[in-house]
Amino acid sequence: MDTDTATQAAQAQRIDWIDKLRHLLQTLAFCLAIAALQYAVQPERPYEFPLVYSLAIGSLTWACIDFGRHLFPSSAATGWPAGVPGIALPACGMVLGYLGGTALADAWFGFSSWDTGGRAQLRISVVITLVAGLVGTYFFYSRGHRATLRAQMSEVRAQATETRLKLLEAQLEPHMVFNTLANLRVLIATDPPRAQAMLDHLIAYLRATLGGARSALHPLADEFARLADYLEIMAVRMGPRLAFTLELPDALRDMPVPPLLLQPLVENAIRHGLEPQVGGGHIALRASTLPGPAGTLLRLEVVDTGVGLRASPEHATDRPGSHFGLVQVRERLSTLYGEHGTLELIACGASGTSARVTFPLNSPTP
Repeated sequence: MDTDTATQAAQAQRIDWIDKLRHLLQTLAFCLAIAALQYAVQPERPYEFPLVYSLAIGSLTWACIDFGRHLFPSSAATGWPAGVPGIALPACGMVLGYLGGTALADAWFGFSSWDTGGRAQLRISVVITLVAGLVGTYFFYSRGHRATLRAQMSEVRAQATETRLKLLEAQLEPHMVFNTLANLRVLIATDPPRAQAMLDHLIAYLRATLGGARSALHPLADEFARLADYLEIMAVRMGPRLAFTLELPDALRDMPVPPLLLQPLVENAIRHGLEPQVGGGHIALRASTLPGPAGTLLRLEVVDTGVGLRASPEHATDRPGSHFGLVQVRERLSTLYGEHGTLELIACGASGTSARVTFPLNSPTP
């Protein structure tokens, strides 16, 4: 059995009991509506008769179909058994539901409806069961189909976000590498020790980048180490115009985070905050926790003492390409953490900017 078949079989066996309870309640409501309709058509009969028969037949029909579909592999496109089982299952479920439900209701009342109901009543019961079964089957089939499509769309969006991440990484790496190599060429002749230090940090940075590209999550310590190498490289290029500090509590070092999450924020801080400022500035990377409505949140901050949001039009404009990295960070947070993952840009007084990333402390499903 290949991987796809095994996956389908596992999905077919997995039962969501909350979903089943919701389906049962919807079925019971549908049965009550049918009983009320039957009573309105035949008011001379006690309401108890259509009520009990409708509930017994409807519930058993639903159980046969909704639980029976887990015996067959589900179609990836619809979430419903594919081929002949998908057609035969509702038919068999309606037959078994009608016969079994009628027997249960007969046992409840203590007589046989086959002997006392007459052919006319039998035909009415069969037609009602057939129509109700088809309507109910289509209702649950369409809901399952929509749920499957929504899940597939979410997966496609997640894949698209990761693809754009790789595009962003491809744009970041050559830009930084070429500039670093150009600086190395000059330093080798003028300051060999600084050139050696810069080369060591470049090698460590590229090694961490290649390792991070192969994983959906990595420890927060690795993210900080990668950014430390990047900032060391930039410090060699910018000299005394760049100073930085990293504040990572030991308790958070092993927390899993998406790779390359803070890189665009650090690049933005340098490019739009420190570089336009003659004296440069300071960048601080901080990690901390804070309470949230659904549990503990992890907050990552990139704080710079640059020109600030008001003096940096790249932060304030929406023109294409002006803050591609920020858009990607927001999209990744939304894909991994939903509404609980946020990115905020906050002005720090007259100058300086704080980029705050906040998301649940527990790791997402990659």
